[in-house]
Amino acid sequence: MTKTSYDLTWDLDVIFEGGSESEAFNQYLHTLNENLQELGDKVNQFTTPKSAEEVESLATIIHHLETVTTQIRESGAFISCLSAQNVDDKKASLLRAQVSQMGAVFSTTMTQLDQKLVQVEESVWNQLLDSPELSNLQYVLNEKRKRANENLPLEQEAIINDLSIDGYHAWGQMYNTIVGKMSVEVEENGESHHLSVGQASNKLSSADRDVRQAVFHKLQNAWTEQQDLFGETINHLSGFRLQTYKHREWDHVLKEPLEINRMSEKTLDTMWSSITKYKDTFVKYLERKAHLLGIEKLNWYDVGAPITNEEQTVSYDEGAKFIVDQFNQFGPKMASFAEMAFEKRWIEAEDRSGKRPGGFCTSFPDSKQTRIFMTYSGTASNVATLAHELGHAFHQHVMDDVHPLNQRYAMNVAETASTFAEMIVADAAVKKAETEQERLSLLEDKVNRSVAFFMNIHARFLFETRFYEERKQGQVSVERLNTLMEEAQKEAYCDALGEYDPHMWASKLHFHITGVPFYNFPYTFGYLFSLGIYAKALEEGSDFEEKYIALLKDTGSMRVEDLAMKHLNVDIEQPEFWEDAIKLCVKDVEEFLQLSQ
Repeated sequence: MTKTSYDLTWDLDVIFEGGSESEAFNQYLHTLNENLQELGDKVNQFTTPKSAEEVESLATIIHHLETVTTQIRESGAFISCLSAQNVDDKKASLLRAQVSQMGAVFSTTMTQLDQKLVQVEESVWNQLLDSPELSNLQYVLNEKRKRANENLPLEQEAIINDLSIDGYHAWGQMYNTIVGKMSVEVEENGESHHLSVGQASNKLSSADRDVRQAVFHKLQNAWTEQQDLFGETINHLSGFRLQTYKHREWDHVLKEPLEINRMSEKTLDTMWSSITKYKDTFVKYLERKAHLLGIEKLNWYDVGAPITNEEQTVSYDEGAKFIVDQFNQFGPKMASFAEMAFEKRWIEAEDRSGKRPGGFCTSFPDSKQTRIFMTYSGTASNVATLAHELGHAFHQHVMDDVHPLNQRYAMNVAETASTFAEMIVADAAVKKAETEQERLSLLEDKVNRSVAFFMNIHARFLFETRFYEERKQGQVSVERLNTLMEEAQKEAYCDALGEYDPHMWASKLHFHITGVPFYNFPYTFGYLFSLGIYAKALEEGSDFEEKYIALLKDTGSMRVEDLAMKHLNVDIEQPEFWEDAIKLCVKDVEEFLQLSQ
């Protein structure tokens, strides 16, 4: 790496200069609105093709659809970045409302188009898809047609889209607004500081148990103070979803998330049952960690704690260098991409108040750029998060030359790319450890990630599944939400902890996101799927990078079962693949138990 010092703030001006007051962005929205109206007019005038000779009219609409899709994603990404970097940016909230309105118009236009595609005779449809203009879009167009067939008539879907702006999505935005204004008073070195909940949560990985315990209970108090409001947001979000499902006659709450993730219920069930089969090993790890920390049983705030009192801090530049060096061991393209992201300031990592909690990666498909958002405070897990988000960014980067309609990959394969990148870095860190104590510490961090995917995410999945069943009968009280969450955590962690986090339904942003329902199991899928890919990468060395890129390019136009069969030659509806991947994690636990005796 050539540069020695990287800026911790991102550059958004290169995309639209002037932040939320950007004149260039206003002009972009104006153009988007015109293109949206034009697309609507074309779809209105579009008549259902009666023969394959009419392919040109459909191809023209697809071309306009490509433009509008790209511009809506670009606009949404910019506003997400503005809102995240400064939760008090009121103009960004107004811009979000404007783009949400356009999004509703776009959804209605898409519903109208999809309804017309449903009416095309099967034989004509197949001939249209065989034409040179549409042949590379067969998967996504078939998917659109199938989903439209399961939806309500156009007028009813249009009403749902319109009402969702000030109903469904508004509840998610309300949640973000409240969380953005929350703060926790934390004492450090004898001085009191007001921290955002994101900054305070970083303290839960402190080496000092008193600090962890104090911050955990302060956070619990903060969530308790707001629980009535968050009880409203989660109940109304899920209520809107359930009413929509009821009218579409969808009887299963997992129907939508499974469709979005292009996976079968059998794959999901097989994955969770394979994990459950091996959980005993991870309980041994939790017990050993408690012993190393000198306590009888881990509490929730101990699970992510370091096992040594040495606070290991890694500067941003050191973290960047380590990531690029390790990516380079895998392949030159991934490494040079990461280096470019650091140099061109595609990452917002500054540790300051006023930012929203958490981390994300968002794509600007029109500018062919990405931006990463996180709060970097120098912990080993911050380095892992940075690698994780760079994995997302690389995924989008290799998709830049794929047709825009084939770029929309689901969350489970998105999480495959990110956890694969994280794995490269975590594995390298363990191998390069200079002392046995350092190796043990890094290995523990690696095992802890497995626990997060196998137990923490499982708890979220169990909670959400049960919450939705109860929500069908009416509003669920905050007391009941707390109970459901604690029960799910006890089951997922095999009752191995002493104290749990009953307010996780309120503190976890994912339960309040409107874009994707069940924002949980795709993480675990991505983790284990990436382990299978990682095993292949270790076998084949740097030659594997091109195969990996080929797999990523297919993620927007295949079901995951077909993707696994084509690129890895495995059947993921069967337990063998999942168990082989889990056994790699079990090996880490066994090594940890041996080293820590």
